[in-house]
Amino acid sequence: MEINLAQCFIAVDDHDKALAFYRDALGLEVRNDVGFEGMRWVTVGSPTQAGVEIVLEPPLADPNATESDRQAMAELMAKGHLRGVIFRTDDVDAAFERIRAAGGEVLQEPMDQPYGVRDCAFRDPAGNMIRFNQPRKK
Repeated sequence: MEINLAQCFIAVDDHDKALAFYRDALGLEVRNDVGFEGMRWVTVGSPTQAGVEIVLEPPLADPNATESDRQAMAELMAKGHLRGVIFRTDDVDAAFERIRAAGGEVLQEPMDQPYGVRDCAFRDPAGNMIRFNQPRKK
């Protein structure tokens, strides 16, 4: 039996700003864009990884959520407490320069980590931390 990751979800509060980051700065392709009950889900993915997608979803994608729950989620997002994803690249320094040049908010410049990768970090327009790593050569 084979089990593979198909989708992961990242909460965003403005899909157009998120697209400027994930599509334009990172180079991900838009695979789907769906609206339902006043909400929007945009699916993006790497052109080199057809089977894995990231769904950019509303912060609380539940039409039955209470207003206080929506407010709590918005506050967590504004503080950067919601997790994003970690991307792997074969050249973290080039990825860093490309994303920074596109206006990405830098959280950490590329550095060698004691756990075997060279990585950097950005904050997406919704406040999620997005990391990029490259395994160090042995």
